[in-house]
Amino acid sequence: MKTGLYFGSFNPIHIGHMAIANYLIEFTDLQQIWFVVSPHNPLKEKASLLNDYQRLEMVHRAINDDPRFRASDIEFSMPKPSYTIDTLTYLKEKYPHKEFSLIMGSDNLYYIHKWKNFTELIKDYKIIVYPRPGYPMDREKLQVLIDYKEQFEEVNAPLMEISSSFLRNAIKAGKNISHFLPEDVFNYIDEMNFYKK
Repeated sequence: MKTGLYFGSFNPIHIGHMAIANYLIEFTDLQQIWFVVSPHNPLKEKASLLNDYQRLEMVHRAINDDPRFRASDIEFSMPKPSYTIDTLTYLKEKYPHKEFSLIMGSDNLYYIHKWKNFTELIKDYKIIVYPRPGYPMDREKLQVLIDYKEQFEEVNAPLMEISSSFLRNAIKAGKNISHFLPEDVFNYIDEMNFYKK
């Protein structure tokens, strides 16, 4: 099964994440997308980052019962900080019959060369890239696209300018942002009083 891995802190997951995932599952050859929730790095102080299982719960609520999507806590039990290449290697061993691809925004192309074992990652896995505001996918200027052009699939997904930090700040300011979030996610955030301080 062709499975896309969509990594993120999902703090919170919002309609932009879901729209990108929906686009990719319908307009590429992916058969399923896993939302891989990135754990809190204990070496970094992030007061606004909810704990791992609260963010995982929001992803579960966003997906609901949609069989095209799956929430993954695979990195919770891995050494910290977690590196994408280690997670991919582990998943490949655990699920040998799945064909994994990495989903990333075009902003990542500008510093993927700093990732751990990035050449191995690019050679071994197809990377599906969706557009991010301010980060054009320039195949003539981005060295990584020149050197490894066959490994990248650019998709013409809608440009999403919603960010989790914008939503956290809006909640803190007392704004009603209910239409920016899947309904069950909004209700969970509201019930738990997340992001209000």
